[in-house]
Amino acid sequence: MNDIVIYTIGYTGFTRDEMLQELINRNINALIDVRSSPFSERYPDYNKVEFAEFLKLNGIVYRNYSVEFGARQDAPEYYTSDGYLDFNKFAASKKFIDGVNKIISSAQQNYKFVLMCAEKDPITCHRTILVAKAFYERGCHIIHILPNHKEKTQKDIERELLDKYFPRRDQISFDDMNSFTSEEEYISKAYTEQAKKIAYRKEDE
Repeated sequence: MNDIVIYTIGYTGFTRDEMLQELINRNINALIDVRSSPFSERYPDYNKVEFAEFLKLNGIVYRNYSVEFGARQDAPEYYTSDGYLDFNKFAASKKFIDGVNKIISSAQQNYKFVLMCAEKDPITCHRTILVAKAFYERGCHIIHILPNHKEKTQKDIERELLDKYFPRRDQISFDDMNSFTSEEEYISKAYTEQAKKIAYRKEDE
């Protein structure tokens, strides 16, 4: 699946017309809204009904995947004892996996997808730490669209996570080594730590 490219974007970094141009420039023809609640009082241009119609008029399909990919889930089995959404548990659920497989199948039929949520910085959003990660692990190439015509890959995100949570990983002596010794293990732990930081908590309601 190395030929499949999945984009992501955070709408708070763009006006609606700016976002449209970013999508057109990349020939994106399908947008997946991963918000649990596809509405915003502060950014009404991105409310589900109006935004879907705007995209349709410009030849882009809109789909809301709040059930499959939303950061707020109702089922208690996806939450930790501390009350926050466990990204690993939810990513292993049937509905999440079905959502991933459906998009991959459609991407193999000439749809080019972008995952949309609110946060401008992808590292602070579940679209990156939960959803894009799942596609990346399946061999898709992930590109995060940033303001000012910039981009980051999922590999760039992983480097940021490593530097954030394990800045001294290359300086650890043999005597200090813990169970997270390989780069893959460090990355996995860094994802987990970032998920804890950004995950929805029931107490936030």
